[in-house]
Amino acid sequence: MPIRMFVAFVFALLLSLQASPGFAHGPTPQKIEHRITVASSPTVVWAIVGDFPNLAAWHPLVSQSTGTGGNGNGAERTVTLKGGGVIVEGLDEYDEAGRNYTYRLSRENLEAFPVSFYTATLTVNAAGDGSSEVIWQGRFYRGDTGNYPPDNLNDAAAIAAMTNYFNVGLEGLKAKIAGH
Repeated sequence: MPIRMFVAFVFALLLSLQASPGFAHGPTPQKIEHRITVASSPTVVWAIVGDFPNLAAWHPLVSQSTGTGGNGNGAERTVTLKGGGVIVEGLDEYDEAGRNYTYRLSRENLEAFPVSFYTATLTVNAAGDGSSEVIWQGRFYRGDTGNYPPDNLNDAAAIAAMTNYFNVGLEGLKAKIAGH
């Protein structure tokens, strides 16, 4: 076989292997954003949600949360979920003046939460009339990052879990503030 034909054959073979589903390169990151308006000033709302280690004070799905490092970058919180399981999160950026922080999943626990990794940002903005808008954004990957994940660790399961966690948390925050 002449060298040109051989090179063309190898090149064609490599291209066909690259396009093969067996060589796919993992899941696509999922994104969600949830918002709620709360009938209280941003200062009051931030005093509650801005306390990074104390998620249990306002999130109904959390039975306990403890932390090290307070609200400083690099702080960690350990979150015990009411349904069982523990997740550990790390604080990446904390902006007191801008009333927002960004954190990430430090240690996955697929039995507790069907995601392999996430980052999230919580922000409190003025909404007018003395109210606040709380925005919770997340970017995450499903629990099983292989090409054929089981139903309990696929994209749909991860989206459902994160959506529920954010929505229940925001409603819990609203209820806590209304009870003040």
